[in-house]
Amino acid sequence: MLLTTGQAAEELGCAVTTYRRLITAGVLPELSRRGVRVMTPLWVVRALQQRAHPSLNRLNVREVAVLRVDAARPSEDNQQEPIGYAAGLGPDDLLKRLRGWWRCDAASVAAGGVLPVTLSGYVVAVLTGLNHWEKRNGGRHAFPDAVLAGHVTDLATPVKHLTAPQQTDRDIADLLLGTRLPSQSSGAIAYVPTHSSSAN
Repeated sequence: MLLTTGQAAEELGCAVTTYRRLITAGVLPELSRRGVRVMTPLWVVRALQQRAHPSLNRLNVREVAVLRVDAARPSEDNQQEPIGYAAGLGPDDLLKRLRGWWRCDAASVAAGGVLPVTLSGYVVAVLTGLNHWEKRNGGRHAFPDAVLAGHVTDLATPVKHLTAPQQTDRDIADLLLGTRLPSQSSGAIAYVPTHSSSAN
Protein backbone atom coordinates (compact mmCIF):
# COMPACT_ATOMS: atom_id res chain seq x y z
CA MET A 1 0.00 0.00 0.00
CA LEU A 2 1.25 3.47 -0.92
CA LEU A 3 0.48 6.73 0.87
CA THR A 4 0.54 10.27 -0.48
CA THR A 5 2.70 12.82 1.31
CA GLY A 6 -0.38 14.20 3.03
CA GLN A 7 -1.54 10.77 4.17
CA ALA A 8 1.93 9.87 5.45
CA ALA A 9 2.18 13.13 7.38
CA GLU A 10 -1.27 12.53 8.91
CA GLU A 11 -0.26 9.01 10.01
CA LEU A 12 2.84 10.44 11.69
CA GLY A 13 0.96 13.36 13.25
CA CYS A 14 3.20 15.99 11.66
CA ALA A 15 2.86 18.82 9.17
CA VAL A 16 3.19 18.03 5.46
CA THR A 17 6.20 20.37 5.28
CA THR A 18 7.86 18.43 8.11
CA TYR A 19 7.40 15.11 6.31
CA ARG A 20 8.49 16.62 3.00
CA ARG A 21 11.91 17.39 4.51
CA LEU A 22 12.50 13.65 4.88
CA ILE A 23 11.62 13.13 1.22
CA THR A 24 13.84 15.99 0.06
CA ALA A 25 16.77 14.73 2.14
CA GLY A 26 16.57 11.31 0.50
CA VAL A 27 16.42 9.33 3.74
CA LEU A 28 13.27 7.34 2.89
CA PRO A 29 13.53 4.17 0.73
CA GLU A 30 11.28 2.88 -2.05
CA LEU A 31 9.54 6.17 -2.84
CA SER A 32 7.69 6.33 -6.14
CA ARG A 33 5.91 8.98 -8.17
CA ARG A 34 2.41 9.21 -9.54
CA GLY A 35 2.48 12.32 -11.67
CA VAL A 36 3.59 15.10 -9.32
CA ARG A 37 2.75 13.07 -6.21
CA VAL A 38 5.42 11.31 -4.19
CA MET A 39 4.17 8.02 -2.79
CA THR A 40 5.57 6.36 0.34
CA PRO A 41 5.14 2.65 1.15
CA LEU A 42 3.02 2.07 4.24
CA TRP A 43 5.79 -0.03 5.84
CA VAL A 44 8.13 2.99 5.78
CA VAL A 45 5.58 5.16 7.58
CA ARG A 46 4.91 2.36 10.11
CA ALA A 47 8.66 2.06 10.78
CA LEU A 48 8.88 5.78 11.48
CA GLN A 49 5.76 5.64 13.67
CA GLN A 50 7.21 2.87 15.83
CA ARG A 51 10.68 4.37 16.18
CA ALA A 52 11.71 4.56 19.82
CA HIS A 53 13.11 7.54 21.67
CA PRO A 54 16.79 7.11 22.57
CA SER A 55 17.86 6.17 26.07
CA LEU A 56 19.95 9.19 27.06
CA ASN A 57 20.65 7.89 30.59
CA ARG A 58 24.09 6.70 29.46
CA LEU A 59 25.19 10.30 28.90
CA ASN A 60 26.66 11.65 32.11
CA VAL A 61 25.16 15.14 31.71
CA ARG A 62 21.87 16.80 32.64
CA GLU A 63 20.98 17.81 29.10
CA VAL A 64 22.29 17.70 25.54
CA ALA A 65 21.94 20.17 22.73
CA VAL A 66 20.14 19.06 19.58
CA LEU A 67 20.89 20.57 16.18
CA ARG A 68 17.69 20.81 14.14
CA VAL A 69 18.43 21.01 10.42
CA ASP A 70 16.53 21.23 7.16
CA ALA A 71 17.08 19.13 4.08
CA ALA A 72 20.19 20.23 2.19
CA ARG A 73 19.69 22.84 -0.47
CA PRO A 74 22.26 24.39 -2.79
CA SER A 75 23.59 27.73 -1.58
CA GLU A 76 22.14 30.65 -3.55
CA ASP A 77 25.08 32.79 -2.51
CA ASN A 78 28.66 31.67 -3.05
CA GLN A 79 29.64 33.62 0.06
CA GLN A 80 27.31 31.55 2.21
CA GLU A 81 28.43 28.12 3.37
CA PRO A 82 25.96 25.36 2.43
CA ILE A 83 23.99 23.81 5.28
CA GLY A 84 21.44 21.04 5.73
CA TYR A 85 21.30 17.25 5.50
CA ALA A 86 21.04 14.88 2.56
CA ALA A 87 21.57 11.13 2.46
CA GLY A 88 23.61 11.41 -0.74
CA LEU A 89 26.31 13.57 0.82
CA GLY A 90 29.58 11.99 1.92
CA PRO A 91 30.94 12.28 5.48
CA ASP A 92 33.27 15.21 4.66
CA ASP A 93 30.49 17.26 3.05
CA LEU A 94 28.08 16.46 5.87
CA LEU A 95 30.60 17.56 8.48
CA LYS A 96 31.17 20.88 6.68
CA ARG A 97 27.43 21.50 6.64
CA LEU A 98 26.75 20.51 10.25
CA ARG A 99 29.62 21.93 12.34
CA GLY A 100 28.49 25.59 12.11
CA TRP A 101 27.58 28.44 11.98
CA TRP A 102 24.72 28.27 14.49
CA ARG A 103 23.30 30.81 16.94
CA CYS A 104 23.92 29.10 20.26
CA ASP A 105 25.59 29.15 23.63
CA ALA A 106 28.68 27.24 22.50
CA ALA A 107 29.76 26.31 26.03
CA SER A 108 26.36 24.71 26.70
CA VAL A 109 26.55 22.75 23.45
CA ALA A 110 30.07 21.57 24.26
CA ALA A 111 29.09 20.60 27.82
CA GLY A 112 26.85 17.82 26.49
CA GLY A 113 29.82 16.16 24.79
CA VAL A 114 27.64 15.03 21.87
CA LEU A 115 25.40 16.85 19.41
CA PRO A 116 22.59 14.80 17.85
CA VAL A 117 21.44 16.25 14.52
CA THR A 118 17.74 15.87 13.82
CA LEU A 119 15.71 16.20 10.64
CA SER A 120 11.96 16.40 11.25
CA GLY A 121 12.54 15.01 14.76
CA TYR A 122 14.64 11.96 13.77
CA VAL A 123 18.37 11.68 14.52
CA VAL A 124 20.18 11.55 11.16
CA ALA A 125 23.72 12.40 12.33
CA VAL A 126 25.79 12.71 15.50
CA LEU A 127 28.70 15.09 16.15
CA THR A 128 31.35 14.80 18.84
CA GLY A 129 34.63 16.68 19.42
CA LEU A 130 32.91 19.90 20.48
CA ASN A 131 35.44 21.26 22.97
CA HIS A 132 36.77 24.02 20.71
CA TRP A 133 34.64 26.65 18.98
CA GLU A 134 34.88 29.85 16.97
CA LYS A 135 32.57 32.84 17.09
CA ARG A 136 31.20 35.22 14.47
CA ASN A 137 29.05 38.31 14.76
CA GLY A 138 25.45 37.73 15.74
CA GLY A 139 26.22 35.01 18.28
CA ARG A 140 26.94 32.40 15.62
CA HIS A 141 29.38 29.63 16.50
CA ALA A 142 31.14 26.80 14.70
CA PHE A 143 32.98 23.76 16.01
CA PRO A 144 36.01 23.34 13.71
CA ASP A 145 37.28 20.19 15.46
CA ALA A 146 33.90 18.44 15.39
CA VAL A 147 33.87 14.77 14.42
CA LEU A 148 31.05 13.16 12.45
CA ALA A 149 30.52 10.13 14.69
CA GLY A 150 27.91 8.68 12.36
CA HIS A 151 25.00 9.34 10.02
CA VAL A 152 22.11 7.54 8.33
CA THR A 153 21.37 7.07 4.65
CA ASP A 154 18.06 5.25 5.19
CA LEU A 155 15.91 6.29 8.12
CA ALA A 156 13.31 3.53 7.84
CA THR A 157 15.51 0.47 8.39
CA PRO A 158 17.67 2.40 9.55
CA VAL A 159 21.01 2.16 7.70
CA LYS A 160 23.74 3.61 9.94
CA HIS A 161 27.28 4.60 9.01
CA LEU A 162 29.54 4.83 12.07
CA THR A 163 32.49 6.99 11.04
CA ALA A 164 34.20 8.19 14.24
CA PRO A 165 37.75 6.95 14.90
CA GLN A 166 36.98 6.43 18.61
CA GLN A 167 34.88 3.42 19.63
CA THR A 168 33.12 5.39 22.39
CA ASP A 169 31.95 7.95 19.82
CA ARG A 170 30.76 5.19 17.48
CA ASP A 171 28.83 3.62 20.37
CA ILE A 172 27.08 6.91 21.13
CA ALA A 173 26.25 7.39 17.45
CA ASP A 174 24.85 3.84 17.27
CA LEU A 175 22.67 4.57 20.31
CA LEU A 176 21.22 7.76 18.83
CA LEU A 177 21.05 7.32 15.06
CA GLY A 178 17.61 6.64 13.63
CA THR A 179 15.79 7.33 16.90
CA ARG A 180 13.01 9.83 17.39
CA LEU A 181 14.22 12.82 19.40
CA PRO A 182 11.61 15.60 19.41
CA SER A 183 12.73 19.03 20.56
CA GLN A 184 11.31 22.52 20.58
CA SER A 185 13.17 25.72 19.81
CA SER A 186 12.75 28.93 17.85
CA GLY A 187 16.26 28.42 16.44
CA ALA A 188 18.52 25.68 15.14
CA ILE A 189 19.69 24.56 18.60
CA ALA A 190 17.38 23.03 21.20
CA TYR A 191 18.10 21.25 24.48
CA VAL A 192 16.67 17.98 25.75
CA PRO A 193 17.05 16.49 29.26
CA THR A 194 18.94 13.21 29.50
CA HIS A 195 17.01 12.00 32.57
CA SER A 196 13.28 12.42 33.13
CA SER A 197 14.04 13.40 36.72
CA SER A 198 16.25 16.31 35.64
CA ALA A 199 13.19 18.56 35.46
CA ASN A 200 12.58 18.11 39.21
